[in-house]
Amino acid sequence: MSKQPKPLDPTRKEKGAVATGLSSWAGFGVTFSTLFRKPTTEQYPFKGKYPPPFPRYHGRHQLNRYADGLEKCVGCELCAWACPADAILVEAGANTEEERFSPGERYGKVYQINYLRCIFCGFCIEACPTRALTMTNTYELSGSTRQSMIFGKDQLLVPVEGDMQAPPHPMAAGASPKDYYTGQVSGPDKGGAP
Repeated sequence: MSKQPKPLDPTRKEKGAVATGLSSWAGFGVTFSTLFRKPTTEQYPFKGKYPPPFPRYHGRHQLNRYADGLEKCVGCELCAWACPADAILVEAGANTEEERFSPGERYGKVYQINYLRCIFCGFCIEACPTRALTMTNTYELSGSTRQSMIFGKDQLLVPVEGDMQAPPHPMAAGASPKDYYTGQVSGPDKGGAP
């Protein structure tokens, strides 16, 4: 049963012309009070330093590596399925003993994020079973063309640092994929890796 709208109260008095005019000028009073204030413009990035974002800020994505340099992405495409904006493209490739990029059976051969579509919701991060995809605090994302806003694997993958070895290379000696997933591989295999 729908509710009927209330009828107007016939005893209600309408605002007079003077009251209507004064309420308009009251609104202009706010405008005039701020008219002569000094502007608070940040001259970023030319002067000073912009304050850092909050720790849980959703910025640019990054693809992570294990301690020995193998990629954490196993090409499962769960991040692409979870993305409400359809901004992620993942194509998996098969690992072989000669060419191993991740500890699993597959790896992310093609990985792209379209930042013109991405809404930075973080659903892809929650969907990733290996914590391969995380978000950084980097907020400066701009490009001169539409194509430059589609970040590929080369731009998203964390660079090889310190003792890491660039893939493809075999897994650590005696290690299984489960050892990688549970965090028991702490560095590169010095002996068996080519």
